[in-house]
Amino acid sequence: MGDEEIASSSSSTTEKQQLQQAILQISSLISLSHSIKVFTAKWQSARSKLEELISNLAAIENCELSGNPSLSEALEKILSTLTNCDGLARRCSESSYSGKLLMQSDLDMLSAKLDAHITSFREIYSAGLLEQSHALVVSRPAASASKDDVRFYLNDVVSRLKIGSKTMKREALIALNQVIREDDRYVKIGAEIEGFLSILVNLLDFQDTEVQEEAARAVCLIAGFPPCKAELIAAGAIAPLIRVVESGSEPSKEFAARCLIKMTENSDNVWAVSAHGGVPALLKICCGENGGCGSELVCLACGVLKNLVAVEEIKRFMVEDGGIAGLVELAGSRDEAAQMSALDLLQTMAYRDESIRETIIAYGGIPTLVRILDPASPVSTKTREVALRGITSICLSWESSVMSCGFADHILHFLRFGEVPLQELGLKAAFWLCGASEQAKKVMGDAGFMPLLLKFLDSKSFEMREIAAETLSLMLLVPRNRKRFVQSDQDVAVLMQMLAPDQPNSGNKKLLLSILMSLSRSNSARKKMLSSGYLKNIEKLAEEDDVSDAKKIVRKLSSSRFRNVLNVFWHS
Repeated sequence: MGDEEIASSSSSTTEKQQLQQAILQISSLISLSHSIKVFTAKWQSARSKLEELISNLAAIENCELSGNPSLSEALEKILSTLTNCDGLARRCSESSYSGKLLMQSDLDMLSAKLDAHITSFREIYSAGLLEQSHALVVSRPAASASKDDVRFYLNDVVSRLKIGSKTMKREALIALNQVIREDDRYVKIGAEIEGFLSILVNLLDFQDTEVQEEAARAVCLIAGFPPCKAELIAAGAIAPLIRVVESGSEPSKEFAARCLIKMTENSDNVWAVSAHGGVPALLKICCGENGGCGSELVCLACGVLKNLVAVEEIKRFMVEDGGIAGLVELAGSRDEAAQMSALDLLQTMAYRDESIRETIIAYGGIPTLVRILDPASPVSTKTREVALRGITSICLSWESSVMSCGFADHILHFLRFGEVPLQELGLKAAFWLCGASEQAKKVMGDAGFMPLLLKFLDSKSFEMREIAAETLSLMLLVPRNRKRFVQSDQDVAVLMQMLAPDQPNSGNKKLLLSILMSLSRSNSARKKMLSSGYLKNIEKLAEEDDVSDAKKIVRKLSSSRFRNVLNVFWHS
């Protein structure tokens, strides 16, 4: 059909009919273009533009069309271009064109006209000349749909995001987020569409809460695909994400923070976050300066900052900006999730950094951490574990301050009355405290740790037996503790009995022998070893290993005034 016939037909048809005619003609052209074997690159480019154009036309189907001269004029022009395109496609398909250079020129002109039509429809939307009337998004392709079907669907979504109304953008984003969550093909194919990621990034600054939230959700989902993170950053995502963190709605902030966590897993991106003011914005959330943010957002902000402090200069900036004081305060809050996030961040900052540890202590870090371990504190075992790790990593040189806050009393309570997880926590804390200083060992001995540790040497848990044995062995290096331990008539005998091969904890014999080795320095302990009735357990071990602690203990017991008594046992 020639141009004159098209013009005549257009004048006698409604805009709706023109629109349907254009959609059908483009669909036919897209199908025909796949069979063309010449000028493939130019036809591939034309096909992409036809796909974008048909998605724009599909969007127009959902709008009020009557009384719109701009649309009618645009449709007439596009029908004329489509007729020309159909002629070019058939000549290329049949190889009936007169010359390659002329055909290349014609295809270039076609591409330029298609670009002009796409721009024209964007302007019509932007000018508000079309109003939404019903369904917004074309049907989602089936799970078995081809890549071309997926691309067509995404082009439709993109066109709505580019030129659609506020409502159209929101609904398109909702549909996009749904397909991204359910099928990662949509992310991979979408990333191949020119401008796809840039459009989403631009919508992070859109002045509508719902659109911004859905855009932030989409960017966050896409950032979960490693190949797309770099492309999002190249599209300029970091700056608008930080703006969302500063002034967006709570859900938008959460999506933005999650996205920043993913992006800053690569240290190369850390500086970009800092350069755009991300550190102060995140600290305001963590330190309660942003209108009382929710627990989830606070935890996410701590997560981003944890990635950022890997850079020394950024960590120092956080300290200078008052970040330590705010994080210590957050660690003492009643929100358990926020407590754990703050503690985790503080430990990361303090790792191998004495000045940071000193700053944390100066802002009340020790009483804050010890309060979490208080049995009366209504927190979970997990939070207590995090607090204990904080004490052992941050308070390395301040065990006296830790003790003065009631730390030892809390640990004794866990060992005596706690359930197994809390008892294990108590044993770990006792081991750390015991290794802190000589004075700590003495205080623990006076407080009554040794009888409890002896009890745990018979625990069902190998780890708990091992920790208890190591801790007791360290404590018995102190003469005052050895003297106190051997005052009990049964404690030494219990240790000797545990060395029997049939005992369930005999696998800990090296640690048990280490304890007995420490005790063998005491005359009273040696007497009780000889009179315990379990001397054969050590003798047997001494015979098995000539260089073991068992052999050394036997030698000590056989010296001086114990020699005759031991010989009786040795040769019996």
